[in-house]
Amino acid sequence: MLLLQRLISVSAAIALLLIALLPRIAFGAAGVGLLTVDGAIGPASADYIARGIARSTEAGHQLVILKMDTPGGLDTSMRSVIKAILTSSVPVATYVAPSGARAASAGTYLLYASHVAAMAPGTNLGAATPVEVGIAPQQPDPDKAPPRGEPGAGKKGEKGEKGEDGADKPDTTPALTRKQINDAAAYLRGLAQMRGRNAEWAERAVRESVSLTAEEALAQNVIEYVAPDLPSLLAQMDGRTVSVMGQERRLATKGAVVAEFIPDWRTNVLAAITNPSVALLLMTIGIYGLVFEFMNPGAVAPGVIGAICLLLGLYGLQLLPVNYAGLALIVLGLMFMGAEAFLPSFGILGLGGIVAFVAGALMLIDTELPGYGIPPVLVGTLAVASALILIGTARLALNTRRRPVTSGAAGLIGAVCKVESVADKNAGEAWVRVEGEIWQAVSKAPLSPAQVVRIVGRKGLILEVVPLDKAQGA
Repeated sequence: MLLLQRLISVSAAIALLLIALLPRIAFGAAGVGLLTVDGAIGPASADYIARGIARSTEAGHQLVILKMDTPGGLDTSMRSVIKAILTSSVPVATYVAPSGARAASAGTYLLYASHVAAMAPGTNLGAATPVEVGIAPQQPDPDKAPPRGEPGAGKKGEKGEKGEDGADKPDTTPALTRKQINDAAAYLRGLAQMRGRNAEWAERAVRESVSLTAEEALAQNVIEYVAPDLPSLLAQMDGRTVSVMGQERRLATKGAVVAEFIPDWRTNVLAAITNPSVALLLMTIGIYGLVFEFMNPGAVAPGVIGAICLLLGLYGLQLLPVNYAGLALIVLGLMFMGAEAFLPSFGILGLGGIVAFVAGALMLIDTELPGYGIPPVLVGTLAVASALILIGTARLALNTRRRPVTSGAAGLIGAVCKVESVADKNAGEAWVRVEGEIWQAVSKAPLSPAQVVRIVGRKGLILEVVPLDKAQGA
């Protein structure tokens, strides 16, 4: 009986030990996926992050770490990444690193959306005010007070600064700007509440564009960890419990194997064609290729290359915040420059096309985010190249007009041919072969078969010829 009791006690102890170690057994062997983003959040990086999270899920990783250094990004791409994080069945930890990196604007939203937020010493986050697309930020009028709830307006909800007459000064913030700021503030505040982080500072980051260092962010409950490197971060997260889609997960990350996902060819190609400068170049080459194909039907190569480049350029542009008025001006300008080669406009179409192209290229990308503008130098280079092509085409057309006609009926005059047969030797009537065709010919001098003659005139379907001596004919 005593032996049985001891066996039961040992079995219970083993069971309790297994229960205690169950989270580590379940996740201890699982690795950690690592994604690295260095630059603005755009379509390519959003696709890379979403596919990286999916690959980590398939690989059975216990955690995905997003190592990030970004100045911000496009709103659509940022929201796409946040949706991937919020719907992921694997917890995601965002780590702003290395030292000197930042998580500005869109990076702050990603940090708040993640299950775990961490930063390296010497990094910063914040400045999450949405950039007003297409319009330069307006400077506040010093004689007018900020709107209620905005920086400098006093406490949230109170009326703005009063004027000398005691009346409230009017709210001069554009309605669209207020909508953008309120929407962004509510979005970031909602993410903060979901993750149990500082929601008040999140709203200030949007409305006042404030920023924090790593240590300040840790002290104000904006992030959970400050770690100098990845192994240190894994060691600090070990044993932490996170909520993933309503389920508690305990991490066992100390000493876990890290599997880094390197951007593949798809990400690199997408990053290239979604670069505004590359997209503009592709579209320009594409339209010129089609124009040259129409100028020389059957050349094939310009048409094939032009069609491919045009489709790639349009695909890249549809992923970017494009000003469609600018896009229309670019297409119109290129069409005008192409039409200059076909229509006698004396350069008016060409010059108008260059002006339309430059204006459209400068306003093409509808955002002020860093890395998404088209350099004026590139616009100027393309405009000069288009002008040179236009001048070259015009010179070619002028040189062609000065050449004598070498085809058709006018091209027969002066041609040398041979007599095929004689119809009436005395009357000087014969049949001659001209460029593979048999023509009736007459001459004032007698003709003989195989004699070389020159065409000097034409009356309907009858050619007037003069015989040449053997020396001239040779």
